Amino acid sequence: MRYDTRFCTHCAAPLAPITLEEDGGARERLRCPACGWTHWNNPTPVLAAIVEREGQVLLARNAAWPGKAFGLITGFMEAGETPEQGIAREVAEETSLRVQSLALVGVYDFQRMNQVIIAYHAMAEGEVRLSPELLEYRLIAPERLRCWPAGTGYALADWLRTRGITPEFFDFFTGEKIAPPSRSLP
Repeated sequence: MRYDTRFCTHCAAPLAPITLEEDGGARERLRCPACGWTHWNNPTPVLAAIVEREGQVLLARNAAWPGKAFGLITGFMEAGETPEQGIAREVAEETSLRVQSLALVGVYDFQRMNQVIIAYHAMAEGEVRLSPELLEYRLIAPERLRCWPAGTGYALADWLRTRGITPEFFDFFTGEKIAPPSRSLP
């Protein structure tokens, strides 16, 4: 287990890995030996949208990504908003598009980033104007979309299946076609 938090947010004492009976005696967590505060390290909810405009899906390239990788519109849910309000806000902030309707696609595990992704299909309208966070975008017909083997790529694959399209997968960074990954329950 990787720990980025090292000090108690309440009393500033150094945290220590401590196992307590209240957690079933089997889970080590960072806790404060001085005041008892626990760093839970719970996954962060992230919102994602398969943005459809005029029959095409918008994929965007984030400024922080290497190469020419394109992905879904994503963002963090903010305090005081529902997931639906949050993804509509993110789509507007990142693309200037107005969401007309939303449908839940699914919820996806993204352990590498300690996130849980809540993915929606968003019907949107307007003229695309990207935020500085995004470098470029593409509008792609659903039957030409390719998926990637990670949280939002699985959401896109599930959405394509609902439209009768068998998803193809590729490596997000190299662009090479890969076999469909298997996803199984633990």
